[in-house]
Amino acid sequence: MGITKLADLIRTEAPNAISYKDISDYTGKVIALDTSIVVNQFRAATPSLSPLTGLFYRTLTFLEHDIKPVFVFDGKPPGEKRAVLEKRAEAAGWTSPKSTGTASSQTKDCHQLLKFLGVPFVQALGDAEALCACLVKEGTVDAVASEDMDTLPFGASTLIRQLNAKRESEVIEYSLPKLLEKLQINHEEFVDLCILLGCDYCEKITGLGPVRALKLIQKHRTIEDVVLHVNRKTHHVPHSWKYKEARKIFLEPQTVAPELTWTEPDEEALVEFLCQTKHAMKGDKVRHRMEKFRQTRESKREEREKERAAGHSRQTRMEDFFRVTRKRDHPVEAANSQSINKKRQKRK
Repeated sequence: MGITKLADLIRTEAPNAISYKDISDYTGKVIALDTSIVVNQFRAATPSLSPLTGLFYRTLTFLEHDIKPVFVFDGKPPGEKRAVLEKRAEAAGWTSPKSTGTASSQTKDCHQLLKFLGVPFVQALGDAEALCACLVKEGTVDAVASEDMDTLPFGASTLIRQLNAKRESEVIEYSLPKLLEKLQINHEEFVDLCILLGCDYCEKITGLGPVRALKLIQKHRTIEDVVLHVNRKTHHVPHSWKYKEARKIFLEPQTVAPELTWTEPDEEALVEFLCQTKHAMKGDKVRHRMEKFRQTRESKREEREKERAAGHSRQTRMEDFFRVTRKRDHPVEAANSQSINKKRQKRK
């Protein structure tokens, strides 16, 4: 679900925090992706095909534009999210919510596919969007690509939505620093605002609209003070409201410092895996797409070389693209925030 009506609130109250771009504007950038979003989008659009097919095509599209993707997978969600997961499970017809944190067979297949594509992936301990935001804050990636707005309260300075190669589709970019500046609140106050709007980790005050919630935070600064001044006859405050637990999840998320490596795709391994092992695609389609990938990537690089020669700045060299950010041999499991804080203290 993300944050209820946050995108609408930003459009009306802080439109300068939004910019509209093309996928080519992210050439040379390292982008963390919430993998479940990519897989679910493809499943909804083409339910008759394997999600591996969608992940295969989408990843090659990123690589063609010299975007360095990092796919982040969900771990075990916080207990505070169980109520939301149960509602989603009921709506989807599942007998119980998927909240064990163990990798499913589909997740393992995605891991294997990304390995053959030469793209790094990270297994989070908790929600993927929390880890995506942490990767931005750590400087490991440049931005998060997700349709869920809750990467912003988790602290991602740049959120990208609609990152695909469709010609009619604009990429929407949200800037957290610009948003906070325009709303005249700090990050902690923004987290409280998002909890008032409605998040996945606790209930919300009923009858409280986004504009009213914003004004209350701007005036009173914390949920504690908002509760003291809100009209409880018209705005019911939940009994045993766990807003403090939700606040802690946003402000102290599980984090990780992964080692990332990008390599050239292994076409033969891809054909064997997708066609012979998983029977998700036909061999000629995989080979045709790989040939198109090589041609398109080379063509785009030649265009950038011409632009650079003419004085433009967009650039990505082969050795730059496949450089090691941090070495990775296996999916990286998230460490807790205390271990990262200790590392930071040592650096200081």
